[in-house]
Amino acid sequence: MKFEIVGKNVSITEGMRQKIEKKLSFLDKYLLIDPETRARVVVRTYPLTQKIEVTIPTKVGILRTEVEHEDLYAAIDLAIDKLEDQVRRQKTRLSRRHREKLALSFVEQDNVKLDQGDIAVRTKTVKAQRMDLEEAIMRMEMLGHSFFIYTDEETDGIAVVYKRNSGGYGLLETEDE
Repeated sequence: MKFEIVGKNVSITEGMRQKIEKKLSFLDKYLLIDPETRARVVVRTYPLTQKIEVTIPTKVGILRTEVEHEDLYAAIDLAIDKLEDQVRRQKTRLSRRHREKLALSFVEQDNVKLDQGDIAVRTKTVKAQRMDLEEAIMRMEMLGHSFFIYTDEETDGIAVVYKRNSGGYGLLETEDE
């Protein structure tokens, strides 16, 4: 794995670089990571804390974590723990995927009405990649999100899979007018 270590408001010392590379090199033993994978690490310094962001694209999705702590080295250790947990969950999902199919939970689209005072706080554009429902659920779980937008292979339409509060998953599909 190759490393791209960037410092924001801090210059990356050789000791910091070696610590980050040594800690992240444990991922090389997993099948999800190939030798040409580029791990991007951003280290930010704030007045009272240090923040480390790690993003690693893999064959089945993106491993990503953000950790903020008073001590940079403690933040690095916490970020590694989170990445190990993501890899462990992903490998478990992949092994389960081959043993049994995921149970599909389909739900009719709920009409959610916004209050007069509600406004969009942040706008983000995403490219809805073409995949099946199982892969969308796997990527959503791996990212730690509560929903995931994708293009369904069967219907060729935009779909959103989400976690239900009562457990299981829901699916919102679009249809042409």
